[in-house]
Amino acid sequence: MRYRLACGLAAVLTATTACAAGTTAAPGAPAGGTATGSAAAPGYLALADGKLPAGGALSFAVHIDSGAATGLDPQLADVATSWQLMSLVYETLVTVGPDFAPQPKLAEKWETPDPTTYVFHLREGVAFSNGRAMTADDVVGSLKRLLAAESVWKGQLGPVDKITKVDDATVKVTLTRPYTPFLAALANVPAAILPMKEIEAKELDPAKEMLGTGPFKVRDHRQDVSWNFDRNEHYWDKGKPAADSLAITIAPEEAARVAAVQNGSAALASLGNVDSAAMLAGAADVKVATQATTDFYYLMLNSRNPAFADPRVRQAVNMALDRRQIADIALGGQGRPTAVTPAGLPGACDPAAMPSATAGGAAKAKELLAQAGAANLSFTLSIYSTEPAPAVAQVIQQNLQAAGVTVKIEQMDEASWAGKVYGKAPAPFEAALSWFAGYADPGMVTTWWNPDVAGFNQGFMQADKELNTLIAKAGETPAGAGRDQALAAVCAKVDTDAQMVPLVTRPATIAYRADAVSPSLYATEGYGNLLRLVADARVKRG
Repeated sequence: MRYRLACGLAAVLTATTACAAGTTAAPGAPAGGTATGSAAAPGYLALADGKLPAGGALSFAVHIDSGAATGLDPQLADVATSWQLMSLVYETLVTVGPDFAPQPKLAEKWETPDPTTYVFHLREGVAFSNGRAMTADDVVGSLKRLLAAESVWKGQLGPVDKITKVDDATVKVTLTRPYTPFLAALANVPAAILPMKEIEAKELDPAKEMLGTGPFKVRDHRQDVSWNFDRNEHYWDKGKPAADSLAITIAPEEAARVAAVQNGSAALASLGNVDSAAMLAGAADVKVATQATTDFYYLMLNSRNPAFADPRVRQAVNMALDRRQIADIALGGQGRPTAVTPAGLPGACDPAAMPSATAGGAAKAKELLAQAGAANLSFTLSIYSTEPAPAVAQVIQQNLQAAGVTVKIEQMDEASWAGKVYGKAPAPFEAALSWFAGYADPGMVTTWWNPDVAGFNQGFMQADKELNTLIAKAGETPAGAGRDQALAAVCAKVDTDAQMVPLVTRPATIAYRADAVSPSLYATEGYGNLLRLVADARVKRG
């Protein structure tokens, strides 16, 4: 698996600028946010023009298809590309707004009578795409199924004790202790509400067929080739989706996605190479928007491998890294340095205050390596080929060369890379590069630094009891100054532990044809979902 998600095979970032001709700043947009086309509201890069008529066919070219990597079951989806595809069909009790605050979705409201109790009042008129009304039993059954499943995401839900049906329109969730990220954890696709009546009757296998309450339903799917969706005529949010259909083409090569937007065969396309925006600058009616996200790249130093068993060696590598240089060179200035709490989220740690940032750089790293008996350290860095990962790896290589460390870059296709990094225990790599989705709460992604909860990193990471305790404390501390301090302790410990090393935030760039579509885009995304607002997009016809 690629826990970009969460973790890695798939996800969205922080402040940037758009590059194409005709791009305009949005009045009131957050710092670093850029709007494309017409002026957008605060928190948005673009807003769909509601005056355009509904209907028409929408097309989107994306870089990779992992939607069936673990089947089609959203509860087992562990990568952001799966989430974005599944979000077209499945919905959650709550969602997040452009400021990451929880907002109603299938639950129209909720109360928290005490720090461990959440009471959700379900929205009326919600039906699955087969026409059956969603019930409280579907909600209770879905959440219980998630907690019982071999799902990575159950670790994000925290200390859930009971899930009970109060009445036909009300569900109560009780925790064993306070858990601040709980609502944010409910806002992602793995916590979606499933048609439990059909699943329990064995009329539906969610690993093979998708049936949800979302704006679209699947027409057909060819793995690694395409997805085609039609409007869900039973969708509760009237007037959505604006388009009659959505065609998603899997185009692994960046040049193919650029060409698709240039020639009009795709209305929108995701981009990875920071130079692609410049390539499109002269294309008529093409606009490029760089979306800020909470996603970030991280470096895995395999502590189960002799090369990185000594924490001093890992610390030396960490302090030799120049995160600002990585952001400026590899990401064209569009990323920003981050600690384990994603830069840009309220309460996130300051990466410039981390122990590695104040230790003395390459010179100090050399001293530490000599003390550890690793003065001539040489290792292989395993990376995947999708841009801009190779560029990030090259800057890391240059940074470490200044500290006397030799890095050989091993570039692989996505499947081979994932098999090597996540497929075995102990993992057969020395170091590897990946990215996490950063989510909507600064404490969520820290969960993955506890391998006993995360699971995916047990092959290359040793559990640290002190760090696990700090992560748990931050999770149960209410938002405010106390929680900021608790998160700062987690950040410092992660930095010195240096088994998974946070680097820089990861840009998400979208190109679209302004003569073919009027899209809505958040200025900042947290769950790796480029398709979050695609139901709002208006197709321009004629």
